[in-house]
Amino acid sequence: METGNNQGNKVSIWCIVSMASIPLVMTLGNSMLIPVLPILENKVGITSFQSSMIITSYSVAAIFLIPVAGYLSDRFGRKMVILPSLILALIGGLIAGFASWKLDSPFTWIIIGRILQGVGASGAMPIVLPLVGDLYKDDEEKTSSCLGIIETSNTFGKVLSPILGSLFAAFLWFLPFFSISFFSLISIILIFFFVKVPKEKDDPVKLNDFLSNLKKTFKQEGKWLFTVFLNGLFAMLILFGVLFFLSENLEKTHDIKGIKKGFVLAIPLLLLCIASYLTGRNLKGKLKTIKKMMIACLIGTSASVLFVGYTSKKLILLLVVTSILGISIGALLPALDAIITENIEKEQRGTVSSFYSSARFIGVAAGPPVMSLVMNNYLNVSYITAGVLGVILLFIVLRFIKVEEIETKS
Repeated sequence: METGNNQGNKVSIWCIVSMASIPLVMTLGNSMLIPVLPILENKVGITSFQSSMIITSYSVAAIFLIPVAGYLSDRFGRKMVILPSLILALIGGLIAGFASWKLDSPFTWIIIGRILQGVGASGAMPIVLPLVGDLYKDDEEKTSSCLGIIETSNTFGKVLSPILGSLFAAFLWFLPFFSISFFSLISIILIFFFVKVPKEKDDPVKLNDFLSNLKKTFKQEGKWLFTVFLNGLFAMLILFGVLFFLSENLEKTHDIKGIKKGFVLAIPLLLLCIASYLTGRNLKGKLKTIKKMMIACLIGTSASVLFVGYTSKKLILLLVVTSILGISIGALLPALDAIITENIEKEQRGTVSSFYSSARFIGVAAGPPVMSLVMNNYLNVSYITAGVLGVILLFIVLRFIKVEEIETKS
């Protein structure tokens, strides 16, 4: 079975599966450790803030290197960047796993392994978005549909993560680190054999010309681009902050541990995944629809996040609130992917989308440590603040996402 664009290019189902494996693997590489963090705190003898650094170190490394990877992918090709990056992620998992297994004080080496994984993530996951745009060229409907699949794979990884992380840790507490390497190997094999990148007829753009064009792009499109970047940062900040809080809260307040905790954590994430899939299927490149979706999602996120702290001791209400939050964030993410990928020229697509991915990783990096610092004394204040930030962001979207201007320029 194959799918293609108006120019007759064919994109096989296995190619789509291979591309979707990258966000799945990279998400597992980070989110799978969230339910295991309380176990790590006990086994390694670290604080909750230090355990949050195991998530943050991965993301910080990615933040700074993603734009470099984006440029390299524009210059030398997507596949030439993705494959070495996945190999680095594989090696990073082995380092963190062996350190946990063999060393008495493995924390430093775990962080080193996680940083190496973050370097790998920087050259893998963000490059998938422009790769989809390359394969489908000017077919916006198929681009949106495929991006929906990619984002759904990302969110499906978040659903699987707490379950798999808890399951692996039930056998060996450090097994999640090794499993990341195994999943990376599968993705390497799929990308190598099934992703056929279109050959470029033109010579690659020189660095000076590239930087000049990129500067021009941000000058012309900067207002709406930075609005999208802020949305990505905000969504990931809220999501990973809430997930970190839920992981701690389920154990300490509700005495839910192990695999059972993994399944409970997966409830809001499953709804996030479903919302992401349905949104991606129905956007179909329509910019007006994308803007309306962004507005609705920001309203849902801002309204639901306010109540996370107040419902923290009532499990059912907490799951209802976090599920609404998950649906809102899940529907927002493919809308952000689509507006970036479909409205930026191919020559800058990899780099621009990499800046967007960096913004998302800033949210991933900041969420757990911020939550670890505020959840004991300022829990409700922090979630009220998040709701206010969401409302501010809503007004920024209304002000700077101007459909007619974007469609005219792109």
